[in-house]
Amino acid sequence: MKGLHIGTMGWSYSFWMGNFYPVGLDPKGFLKEYANHFDSVEIDSSFYRVPGEKVVENWRQETPEGFIFSAKFPGAITHEKMLVDCEEEVQFFIKRISLLGEKLGPLLLQFPYAFKKERYDDLKDFLSRLPKRHRYAVEVKEKKWLSDRFYRLLGDTGVALALVDHPWMPETNELTADFTYIRWEGDRKKIKGTTGAVERDRKDDISAWALRIEKFLRDSIEVYGYFSKYYSGHSPTDSKYMLSILDKDL
Repeated sequence: MKGLHIGTMGWSYSFWMGNFYPVGLDPKGFLKEYANHFDSVEIDSSFYRVPGEKVVENWRQETPEGFIFSAKFPGAITHEKMLVDCEEEVQFFIKRISLLGEKLGPLLLQFPYAFKKERYDDLKDFLSRLPKRHRYAVEVKEKKWLSDRFYRLLGDTGVALALVDHPWMPETNELTADFTYIRWEGDRKKIKGTTGAVERDRKDDISAWALRIEKFLRDSIEVYGYFSKYYSGHSPTDSKYMLSILDKDL
């Protein structure tokens, strides 16, 4: 569906064997099989370590034309240095992940709760220096960030506010770019996420989100959305259900 990219946060999960991946599938074939079902994925592993050149090249080659990878900035940038004195790390990450070429989607800056609104100037300076050839999204965990001043900063730099479904974050439909980035995170205190099964029925929640997404698409807003394994416990099921609703209604 044009303008819609729905998938999961990560794909290298052995506990999806038999309930998403065929039994006996070599883990090296997980991504190729994943791409038979969804046209996009969020790279979660880049938060922990910048992938090697060969790894990125393999990702690009193993997926079909039109497949999109979104990727998280390394935690060394967002959590450890919190945007200060990290020019070298940023250049290295962007250069490496850019090997995905036309398959590279938005790059997500996910900040911890400790990243307070008092760091506004750091964020403003950081966003102003990012290469303009890429799309970016920002996710904050501190509710006090959510203000007109923050939205204007994102809008002025063409950066999307990541909309999150998380227990302690309020609902918002704020659009600050020509695309939106949605993360269905869930509650890891209540969902194990490693059982390979739905642990909590989220169909009503997903249906409500689908109505919001329909409006975004009708307004020509491109949508990137990713389910965490902590949302219902089985993100492939959530992603497929969302796509089934939108395919039927649009």
